[in-house]
Amino acid sequence: MYCDRCGLNFLPKQSVCTRCKKVATRYWFQLMSLVTLLVALASNTVLGIFLLPRLMEAPHGRLLFRIWYWLDQNAALYGWVPLAGGLLAWDYFIWKEARPKVKGWLTRKLLTFSLAAGVAPMIPWWIPAGQPPGEFLSMISRYQGLPAMLAWSVVLVVTIILCIDPESRDYLLGHGRTLSVVSTGMLVLVLAMTLLGWSLTY
Repeated sequence: MYCDRCGLNFLPKQSVCTRCKKVATRYWFQLMSLVTLLVALASNTVLGIFLLPRLMEAPHGRLLFRIWYWLDQNAALYGWVPLAGGLLAWDYFIWKEARPKVKGWLTRKLLTFSLAAGVAPMIPWWIPAGQPPGEFLSMISRYQGLPAMLAWSVVLVVTIILCIDPESRDYLLGHGRTLSVVSTGMLVLVLAMTLLGWSLTY
């Protein structure tokens, strides 16, 4: 990759240019996009806990906010599935040639384990080879949110492992422009829905 200021060619493993000691613009794009995405998700979580229950009882726009609440609930339970599948597909098709053996093996095993643990309760009882142990099923029935929390934790750990290293982060996030559009769009959508909710309530 090339430095935006002095034009020096340096490796993605290096966070700063060795000549002018400046951080590449794409890294700022990546950082600010991740921060914006985190703010949007945190805002949506706070709204789902404190504001949405009141908005669902409002006289106007009740259906809209019920749909929003339903989407939040299902994203919290099953949103890790497309993320884990997308990371596995990215690992196989894009990162395949440049991935380190140990890190690539670890991330694949973690994501495969999370997907297997999430799919195991849906396996029919009449398939004895695929049926999970009885202790596992009793634990799931006792703590219904536990599998989702474990799966989200695995996806979060894998994402942190990939984003700590500059080279794998560069492969995953690219220039950061697409992620910045997605994160900004999510933040604008959450703010627009919040303003709409306040206007309908008060």
